[in-house]
Amino acid sequence: MQDRKDSDSRKLLQRLKEILAAPGGGQDRLDQITHHIADSMGTQVCSIYLFRDADTLELCATEGLRPESVHRTRLRLGEGLVGRVARTGRNVNTADAPSEPGFRFMPETGEEVFPSFLGVPIQRVGERLGVLVVQCREARLFSEDEIYGLEVVAMVLAEMTELGAFQGSQSDSLPPKHRFPLMIRGGTGQEGAAEGRVWLHEARVVVTNPVGDDPDRELVRLHEGVDMLRSTVDRMVAAADMGGEGEHQAVLETYRMFAHSRSWLRRMEEDILLGLSAEAAVEKEQSAARARLEMAADPYLRERLHDLDDLSNRLLRILTGQGADTGAEMPDNPILVARNIGPAELLEYGRRLKGVVLEDGSVGSHAAIVARALAIPLVIHAPRITTEALNGDTILVDGDQGIVHLRPEESVHKAFLDKIAMQAEAQNRYASLRGLPAIGTCGTTVQLYMNAGLMADLPSLAGSGAEGVGLFRTELQFLIRNHVPRRGELAELYRRVMDNAQGKPVMFRTLDIGSDKVLPYMKPQDEPNPAMGWRAIRVGLDKRGVLRMQLQALIRASVGRPLHVMFPFIADLAEYEAAYKILMQELSREQRLGHPMPTDIRVGAMLETPSLAFAPRKFFEMCDFISIGGNDLKQFFFAADRENERVRRRYDTLNSSFLLMLRQIIARCEEARVPLSFCGEDAGRPVEALTFAALGIRRLSMRPASIGPVKHLIRRVSIADLRRLIDEGLDSGMPNLRRPITEWLAHQ
Repeated sequence: MQDRKDSDSRKLLQRLKEILAAPGGGQDRLDQITHHIADSMGTQVCSIYLFRDADTLELCATEGLRPESVHRTRLRLGEGLVGRVARTGRNVNTADAPSEPGFRFMPETGEEVFPSFLGVPIQRVGERLGVLVVQCREARLFSEDEIYGLEVVAMVLAEMTELGAFQGSQSDSLPPKHRFPLMIRGGTGQEGAAEGRVWLHEARVVVTNPVGDDPDRELVRLHEGVDMLRSTVDRMVAAADMGGEGEHQAVLETYRMFAHSRSWLRRMEEDILLGLSAEAAVEKEQSAARARLEMAADPYLRERLHDLDDLSNRLLRILTGQGADTGAEMPDNPILVARNIGPAELLEYGRRLKGVVLEDGSVGSHAAIVARALAIPLVIHAPRITTEALNGDTILVDGDQGIVHLRPEESVHKAFLDKIAMQAEAQNRYASLRGLPAIGTCGTTVQLYMNAGLMADLPSLAGSGAEGVGLFRTELQFLIRNHVPRRGELAELYRRVMDNAQGKPVMFRTLDIGSDKVLPYMKPQDEPNPAMGWRAIRVGLDKRGVLRMQLQALIRASVGRPLHVMFPFIADLAEYEAAYKILMQELSREQRLGHPMPTDIRVGAMLETPSLAFAPRKFFEMCDFISIGGNDLKQFFFAADRENERVRRRYDTLNSSFLLMLRQIIARCEEARVPLSFCGEDAGRPVEALTFAALGIRRLSMRPASIGPVKHLIRRVSIADLRRLIDEGLDSGMPNLRRPITEWLAHQ
């Protein structure tokens, strides 16, 4: 019985393959396909709905419903049973469709006489393409064999859609896939604008033979491919230099377990017996895994399903011969497009990239940190970008607004190029200010520093006109390795950083890991609120060996010159005292060992928690300098997670309550005579930077590209006059000062 069903399925798929190969328009193919599916399954109705745009499904072909409803019946995503299948990626099987929640009656189709309904998604590796529906007059549920067979057919339809088999049928047919303009709204990971050509981090694998002619031959190909995959994974796990047992080893073993999964292989074998090629069978199971991944609430399960997704991609490349090196040449102005990317991989591309667009990612992710270091625009949370983009497509990246234009229309392209030209013209104007100090018309001087984290950042020090490095992020050297860096390696790096600074001060922030910055060789903590969890100095004080090693490297790198050390995420005096004590112990130890010493030591803290604004006076007196970490301080002050797109832009830096807290911090630092700086995204925004200077913060640290605009604004206004305006607004109880400040600036 099963053999007969397999034979029927293979005959149907072979017929679909013949339809694909035969000449003819897309509509003719769709009409033939619905006829043959209905005939093969013994149903009165077969319909194909495809996406017209991201939110609209269109009835593109039917056998059994009224012909005049084709290309006229449309549904929104989630609307009706068809929309539900498309939205959830899950089948709907019912013997009484009108009684199902969300059912929508479409009188133009004449479907009211067909109560039985089976709808399965047409999807390809996470990309929703449409819905395949069969219906019957008799009220019955479809069997598991029928459901599985229709899923296999839907897989072939997905590949045919991907190959463009249904385009060009008539004037009102679907827009050609991968040809029409598309705007994708994501989130800002790094500001800036760039125009270029798509470069896919993992090029799409194209399956050109979704139907297998010989199941036995396809099974052999599958087994050979899986054997090769398993050997590769085994070698990779064995060769991984991960420093012994631990969580990382368990993760790799889980990855290997998936590669050797018998149930995964069995499902693909069953798909082949029904008529799919080996490649299509892999993609069918990969699509199912992607659907489960998107629905999984457990982050551990999502990560494990991601492992299965990665294994599927590896197996597809083996079967198709489309390896990671596809032979395509990177364009001159590449914009990297990826689901996500690690810091080491992004650094390998380096400054060749003009921008980065990610489907996943976050504002504090490793990729965002590296993108900021490379000073290239980054858009995160860009839905469907990896499935919509092809290598070489024209792409516009607006990091300021978090928007991507793919294959833009000429008017959009021209307007965007005008924006880039205006920004370039402004940067040229700012270049003339490079050697001039940031002095307001009232005579108030503000020191402008730059943030850095890579050796590649240091050439920007001279070019930007920065007076030093206000924040050097030391964690990047830990993030891009698969093992803890050696003390000698770090000492050499820090020495080169100071050499390149050419006498200008560099504030080295000790290791700031945890939260969103998890080391690849560090056991994940899976904390419910990682931003407020085990991170930064808390890790350093618990793992003192790493902190001591880093401090030793800094001391040895600073021989013959001053050293500035800054401890991150201090929440109370006791933490600063403990970190300070460790540094003093390491200085004494190095001196006892006879090592040459720095000429001077300056020790400071990052003020990133509101609690530290109320610390005892002793804390401020102990610090040689304090730097406000604006990104964290703002998220904790407003209780607004900066990784959450719904709330991170909800609260304004120029809110009076936040400015009042800054004024209190400034007063406490002035009382203790400790220098104060502000470091964070807001320091690089001219209006906010000017406001901080007017409040009394005389040192600001920002990305190099922001120094010119900030200096330009400072030099054209009176900081003293703005201070009076701010004081009046705060003392009068005004809730937000953005409007009066911008109105005041408009009249300067």
